[in-house]
Amino acid sequence: MKKVLVLGAGQLARMMDLAGAPLGMDIKAFDVRTNNVVHPVDPEHIYGDLKNGIKQCDVITAEFEHVAHNTLEECEASGKLFPSSNAIKIGGDRRLEKSLLESCNVANAKHYIIENKNDFDQALKQLELPIIFKSALEGYDGKGQWRLKSADQVEKTWLDMANFIADATSSVPQGIIAEQMVPFDREVSLVGARNTLGEIAVYPLTENHHTNGILSVSVASSINEKLQANAAEVFKKMAEKLNYVGVLAIEFFQVGEQLLVNEIAPRVHNSGHWTQQGADTCQFENHLRAICGLPLGGTHLIRPTAMVNIIGEDDISNEIYTIPSVSMHWYDKEKRVGRKMGHINLSGSTEVELAQRLVHLSTLLNKESFPDLSEFAKSYFAKVSQ
Repeated sequence: MKKVLVLGAGQLARMMDLAGAPLGMDIKAFDVRTNNVVHPVDPEHIYGDLKNGIKQCDVITAEFEHVAHNTLEECEASGKLFPSSNAIKIGGDRRLEKSLLESCNVANAKHYIIENKNDFDQALKQLELPIIFKSALEGYDGKGQWRLKSADQVEKTWLDMANFIADATSSVPQGIIAEQMVPFDREVSLVGARNTLGEIAVYPLTENHHTNGILSVSVASSINEKLQANAAEVFKKMAEKLNYVGVLAIEFFQVGEQLLVNEIAPRVHNSGHWTQQGADTCQFENHLRAICGLPLGGTHLIRPTAMVNIIGEDDISNEIYTIPSVSMHWYDKEKRVGRKMGHINLSGSTEVELAQRLVHLSTLLNKESFPDLSEFAKSYFAKVSQ
């Protein structure tokens, strides 16, 4: 029985535990808030501190990239950490991420790194409006971002960012990445895995829709072979450059027939939750297989599948269970505005059937909690019905 310690005790660790149980794996989670090792599904069970957790496990991994560097170093020293601390740090710092993209010669948005007012002024000279500014550290789900669309916003934007940098409490100095805003056609992501033997398997590209900066819907359906091959090649370059082990997610902007990397996530990813019902082997099992030295499972799309995030809501109508293939995944969290509380997976034998079920689902959900799901579902139905 492989014993795995996950850094972080949120829903991703929970789903790793649920995927690892049939494989006979023993999964524990290190809660970075309490510094206790706990059970991922029942955190009231405590198994000691990090030092004890490292000693008791065979393999260490992470469910998020913003892990304290001293924690990563302690885990790295054990020789049990996969992916490496370097890969995790890159996922948590957009400056390191951009450097990796450049070293791999991977297409991404034109950008400039800002750490002071002079850098900000230079960025305005190097880039054209509109510009999006993203915090180098700890920015996710639309947080730590500013959009500069006109010259009259320049002074206020810099003051907001300067205060943000000054108020940073991270052990690593905070910074800002200025990016040329890309007029993209859609946002897509690729989730893939690489194991300890260097074997690679990638899932189909997934189309992503965001609401208020938070991922709300991901759809895995028909594949553009050219784009899929392009994304797979980017994955291979980056995974091999990092000697990466585990699941890695890459988010892209699609501009015509070109893919520009937006950001990477060195972990299982929200846009890959559809794999629980849409692939032979879900991303959580493949991550565990990868870090434990097992062969990777099938990543082909076995049926069109969509994932709908449940944001800030803890009560869903039981009517949704009347929809064939619907699958609920609650995270057992306390309700909070803007918080990911769970997700719904939905499948169909064809894209049209999936779209019909997605439209039906949207009629059964609270429109305040799922404000643009109906619009997205109808648009998707119209597209696949042509």
